[in-house]
Amino acid sequence: MSIFELTAVLLTIAALLGFLNARFFKLPTTIGIMLISLGFSLALIILGHFFPIIETTAETIVGQIDFNETLLNVMLSYLLFAGALHVDLSDLAAQKWVISLMATAGVLISTFLVGSAVYFLLPLFGLGLPYLSCLLFGALISPTDPVAVLGILKKAGVSKSLETKITGESLFNDGIGVVVFLVLLSIATGGHHVDAGHIGHLFLVEVIGGIAFGAALGLIGYFLLRSVDNYQVEVLITLALVTGGYSLASTLHTSGPLAMVVCGLMIGNHGRALAMSDTTRHHLDLFWELVDEVLNAILFALIGLELLLIEDNFTSGLLEMGLIAIVVVLFARFVAVALPVMILKPFRAFSPGAIPMLTWGGLRGGISVALALALPAAAGRETFLVMTYVVVVFSIAVQGLTLKSFYERLNRRRM
Repeated sequence: MSIFELTAVLLTIAALLGFLNARFFKLPTTIGIMLISLGFSLALIILGHFFPIIETTAETIVGQIDFNETLLNVMLSYLLFAGALHVDLSDLAAQKWVISLMATAGVLISTFLVGSAVYFLLPLFGLGLPYLSCLLFGALISPTDPVAVLGILKKAGVSKSLETKITGESLFNDGIGVVVFLVLLSIATGGHHVDAGHIGHLFLVEVIGGIAFGAALGLIGYFLLRSVDNYQVEVLITLALVTGGYSLASTLHTSGPLAMVVCGLMIGNHGRALAMSDTTRHHLDLFWELVDEVLNAILFALIGLELLLIEDNFTSGLLEMGLIAIVVVLFARFVAVALPVMILKPFRAFSPGAIPMLTWGGLRGGISVALALALPAAAGRETFLVMTYVVVVFSIAVQGLTLKSFYERLNRRRM
């Protein structure tokens, strides 16, 4: 199938699932689409036992979609920019130390805890793997997914300070998580000599370089937007910033996701206040909100459809290990959140229930699945792909659906 035909199939599926959810199930859009997509995949698998051609055809179509490439190199740039566009910089600055600690030390702590626990638990199911491979799983599952978090937090009604902490961390910690993942992957595959200097250089280029590049993009965009008053042209400028900027960041080997976050923050704050008319602000918001909704619908439909490609890996031992991984990941998240909060508590106030809410609100999503798909077979790709999928589905379906009621329950306990 051509790219156009694949796009047509994806848009049609996402639109149909979105219609079914809005008409009958009335769940939050992203969660509803993913759950219906999962049900659709399961139905095809069951039908495939009686009519093999149905499952084979579906697997052939879905197999032509490179989830890793589609998410990390196509969709993620637009989703991150759209998410950052509506984050208030002053709110973000007020939570900068919490966000910084959770996005750096928190990711490292979680990576170590998850990797170590999985290393000792896997042999119980006859699935022993090297410690480095287990740390790779820890690295890919530890960052909270900004796509999943931003889509669900809008509907949860959490307090502004908590929303800023969760959103800010999710926007930035994927950059750290990817760096940790790449370093561990280099060590595990033995393709590069890795030492402190190499790690420092990678961090400098990927993280600091990505932030600096995003700031430069935002500055260029700001001056371009300020010099014209035509909303069609200004929307086109932001689209070019994201598309061209992300592509150039990849060429320069800096972090494209971090660049898009910083660029989105600058355009959404200084650009919105000082370089746009009311008409431009209105049309820009409508455009990026639509882009965000459409791409989220496609992404969560893809997560559900991915089951068609990995169903053969769901052995009893792996499924059980995936369920145990849910508990391990949540515990590691609790520790990774509690330590920064405890460190900062003598210097600033935290709302009661901040730690459990930050723990439960740390959703995993498509980025974890994409990184799991990037693992080589020798590093336990099949094992960790199933475990990742189970954790992600639980995170979005259970944590996402209960986030609002969980927050309300915490508030009632305080009263």
